[in-house]
Amino acid sequence: MRALSVAARAYVLCALFAAACCTLPALLPGAGMPWGTAALLAALYAACELLGRRPFLVSTVRVGAGSFFPVLLAAVLLLPPSAAALVAVPGALVGHVERRPRAVRRAWRAAQLALAAWCAAHVFVFLDGGASLGGGGGAAAPHFPYVLLPAGAAVLAFCLVLTALDGGILATAERLPVRTAWRGLLLRSVPPHCVQGLAGLMMAVLWRSPYGALAALFVLLPMYISCWVFAQYHRERAAHQATIRALVQAVDIKDRYTRGHSERVGRASVMIARELGMEEDRIEVLRFAGILHDVGKLGVPTRLLRKDGPLTPEERRVIELHPEYGHEMVRGIGFLGEARAAILHHHERLDGSGYPYGLAGGQIPEFARVVAVADAFDAMTSTRSYQRARPVGTALRELERCAGTQFDPLMVTALTRALARQGWHPRVTSDEQSGPRGNVPPAPAGDDLAAPPAAPPAAAGRHADRGGPG
Repeated sequence: MRALSVAARAYVLCALFAAACCTLPALLPGAGMPWGTAALLAALYAACELLGRRPFLVSTVRVGAGSFFPVLLAAVLLLPPSAAALVAVPGALVGHVERRPRAVRRAWRAAQLALAAWCAAHVFVFLDGGASLGGGGGAAAPHFPYVLLPAGAAVLAFCLVLTALDGGILATAERLPVRTAWRGLLLRSVPPHCVQGLAGLMMAVLWRSPYGALAALFVLLPMYISCWVFAQYHRERAAHQATIRALVQAVDIKDRYTRGHSERVGRASVMIARELGMEEDRIEVLRFAGILHDVGKLGVPTRLLRKDGPLTPEERRVIELHPEYGHEMVRGIGFLGEARAAILHHHERLDGSGYPYGLAGGQIPEFARVVAVADAFDAMTSTRSYQRARPVGTALRELERCAGTQFDPLMVTALTRALARQGWHPRVTSDEQSGPRGNVPPAPAGDDLAAPPAAPPAAAGRHADRGGPG
């Protein structure tokens, strides 16, 4: 979360108040709560979360967000709603949190899990799940498959509440568009919650068996295996990130005038993608495309990238090879997917006058059209040794002027809407911050918008004197 907006603060406070109301009945005198079971489950969940914070297990356990939900789901099936909600609180408050403000995030997580457990337990009680689960001490065996219906409904309710609350926090704290904040959350959440629900049901059945709570602990073994599987996935993902980071650092070292530009283009590309309602997996690949769009500059002679003064036609043609160089460099990196086409075609123009292949209109891949707009925007709003930054409003007007000829109007509109809601905070990226130096004329917007605002649209999009940012 960024600095919390008023809406986000109100949203979190409402969740905390609702969670307090849900757990309060368990604390009232004469509530008749099964405190022994509730305390054991709460301690077990808290211990699992604490275990995930240990250095020797942090790379394995921590990455599996929700890997210990079977403990909570067992509480949903075994306890009254208010007690089930209370079980989630200690573990959420001591669990690992990556980003600040950690206290707020832990409190939010505790409220979210308490509300989800409370709703799920009410669904289970409404469907008379306790009777089908069987009695304690072996008095009654669980009634399979009848117990699957109330247990499944409870798990689904748990999942629905979590995703509903997640979407709300994305819309208020992360400032995502309301129409896209919940997109895809439920579909991604249902399969893992179903698996965790089966583990929770197994734990509840064993808990009520003659062997009691000790037998239920055996469910922790498959939970740990699940964490290990998550860890392998995240290690692979970390390797992908390291590969991309190394390539970007190499470009930044070679072309000092655009240091940090690649990361900002990736960020702007994500803003456009979210406004367009893209799926999260595509957004991540698009971020890679934005970050790596300039990787082909590694194949361009450094003297051209750092040249003082205008380029000759021959030098310009060499620099215009960088999209093809970049595509060749990344073509064997399978996880980049659509990003490879964006790296190759981010200098194509809608009117067909771009390069390297002169594609026009819908022939240009969607990712390339997004990156082209993000690239031009950051180039115009960044201060470099040969150019002062333009105000965001001026840059957007220039993009709108060139929409339909150079840029896809849909992408320009999406960026404008995203910036109106989230703002933009570019950093100075040149080694020298005193404005144009030497005999280098001020260059507007690098290779995406090299003509001054008064120039006709056909002149926009040429390379700046050093080849620009893209």
